[in-house]
Parts: sequence; C-alpha cells; structure tokens
Amino acid sequence: MKRTALLAVPAALLLALVPGTASAYPNPGTVTGSTVVHDPTIIRTSGGRYLLYATGGGLGHRTSTDRISFTAGADAFTTKPSWWSSYATEAWAPDISYAGGKYLMYYAVSKFGENTSAIGLAGSTTGLPGSWTDYGVVYTSTSSSDYNAIDPNLFVDDDGKWWLSFGSWWTGIKMIRIDPATGKQYAGDTRRYSLAARPTGSKAVEAPYIVKRNGYYYLFASYDVCCQGTSSTYKVKVGRATSVTGPYYDKNGVAMTNNGGTPVLESHGNVIGPGGQSIMHDTDGDLIVYHYYDGNAGGTPKLGINLLNWSSGWPMAY
Repeated sequence: MKRTALLAVPAALLLALVPGTASAYPNPGTVTGSTVVHDPTIIRTSGGRYLLYATGGGLGHRTSTDRISFTAGADAFTTKPSWWSSYATEAWAPDISYAGGKYLMYYAVSKFGENTSAIGLAGSTTGLPGSWTDYGVVYTSTSSSDYNAIDPNLFVDDDGKWWLSFGSWWTGIKMIRIDPATGKQYAGDTRRYSLAARPTGSKAVEAPYIVKRNGYYYLFASYDVCCQGTSSTYKVKVGRATSVTGPYYDKNGVAMTNNGGTPVLESHGNVIGPGGQSIMHDTDGDLIVYHYYDGNAGGTPKLGINLLNWSSGWPMAY
C-alpha cells in the first residue's frame, strides 16, 4: 500500500486537523491512469484489489492494486437489463458493498432532472465486470412523487438491520428498511423516512452516504449543482444522529431536514464542484472518494480520494 501520496500534504493543510481552525480544503490525493469518473463507489477485496464503479453506460469499471494507478475495464453489465428502458438508457450512481456473503450493487436508472426513476440491485460472487446478476427493481418514483429514487446507499447496522438511503431535490433524502434475504424493501416496515431536505431556497441535496463512527451515524450528502463542468457548485456536507433514521444535525445543531449540513469538501483552486461521494474504510483509515471538475483540464470530471480525520467528532478531509 502506497500511503505517502495521500498522507504527505502541505503543513498548512494539516491545520484542518485542528478542531475549529480555518484552513483551505485539501487537494485530492495522487491518482493516475483512468481517472475520468462520475459518482465513484469503491471497495477493497480480501485480496487487496480495489474495484471502482461509476455512473455511465452499464456502470463503468476501474481497478487498482495500490489505490493510485487505476485501469479501465469492461462495464459491470455485459448486456443492460431490459427493464432499464422504461426509465433511461444508462445507470447512475452505483453503490458497491459486501453483505450477505456476496458483492451487492445498488444503482439508479433515471433521466437527468426527472423523478420518474428506479433503483436497481445486482449481485456477484467476485465483484468483477460481467459477473453481475441483476435482481431487478428495488424502489421507484414517478412524476407525481415528492421524492426521487436515485443515488442509493446501503447501510448495515450493528444489529444486522439493512437500510437504504436515496434521493435528491424535491423533498430531499429518504430511507427505507431493506430485507437482507432479498435486498429489497422489508415487508415488516414500509415507512419512508426523511433524513435531509432544503425546504427553503434551493432543493439541491442528493447522493446520501451513511457510516457509523464512535456511536454516531454520519450522513454525507452532496449539495447544490452537479454536472456543469467548471460552473458546477457541488459540495459535500455532513450531519450526525444517534439513530440511523435520524434526526441528523450539523455541527451547529441545525437539522439536516431544515437546510443543515457541515461542510466537508467545497470548491478550491482547480478542484471545482466536489461531490457524488462515497466513504470506504481502508487499512490506513477512512477514505472519501468523489468526483470533481478539473479547472486545469477544461472541467473534465476526475477522481478524487482523500483520507478523513475524525478526532474532533466531525469528519475532516486531509
């Protein structure tokens, strides 16, 4: 494991590790090779290989042995599932995890800016392209829904309960309980919980990702506008709760259902619109994995990876 590329940061940026100290956001750690991605999700296999999937086509794939050099591979799906055509032609925002003895990947199928959307699920014993079996639709939204069934994230609690957060815009981030036996909604609890929203001003909050650290549940989400190149205003914020279903509050005590959210990453220098994030626990700590638009490359979307420090009780990227 080459750690120096992510840990050797300028001394000024190390001030970000001191709670309450204002500092610039860190630049992404060094990555090379096939690094043009949107909405990356990553997992490390038991053999130490990194598998990354991202938005587009049949869910684009990258692989790495050192978390620095990434190589492009075939899409997750050799043939796109036929049901996708009812919603769109491409899949978005995959979420890869290992649960129930196999690799699972939740993903969304939707047209940009519309909420006639569906969340799908696939499973694999290896996590490699071409090995995925599609299990079909998990959850949907329609043009009359007040939520959007995109950007799914699976969270497995300490007591074995499975939860799926998802959503964007409209009335914000939602959550449903999942049956571990099927990977789909749990029949014993069909509630749709609300985790984050922006009831005034912009509705732009999406891409939830939940982790549990030090007794708290942390909800990461992307705020503002994605996918506009150097005009993108995406940023990553976080809140925490003592229950997985919320309520989540930011560092200042503002509810995430009322425009709350503590910044984790924002635009700085040539790093524009960071977001579409996922969190991964690796051998050297927690990673935040995201895309940003490179101001030095005409706004090309690039892969960003940073470590997270939790010493203040709130995640700080470095």
